[in-house]
Amino acid sequence: MNQLFLIRWGERNVNDFFNQVYSIVEQIPFGKVAYYGQIARMLGKPHGSREVGRAMHCCPEGLPWHRVVMKDGTIASRLSADIQHNLLEAEGVVFMADGRVNMAKCAWIDETL
Repeated sequence: MNQLFLIRWGERNVNDFFNQVYSIVEQIPFGKVAYYGQIARMLGKPHGSREVGRAMHCCPEGLPWHRVVMKDGTIASRLSADIQHNLLEAEGVVFMADGRVNMAKCAWIDETL
């Protein structure tokens, strides 16, 4: 059974890595997307994309969770795919015919990488 837990920033039951993930996600600009592995690399964990996914599964309310997709532009969550697609589309994110985000046009390029 999948459950979604909404948490507040800084709660003691959330580990430091999760809070670091949330700090990066908070910086993704309107109309841009980042991918799980990109966020992991930014945190010095180049093989930590699954851990980023775990953090996003229980992200705090108000975080722009919808701006995180898979590296190829695929929306990862089956349960909230329609919601995520609609939120991204409302921000002007461009989708390709197969439903993936056009990463060439919409990927967030962080200059610190």
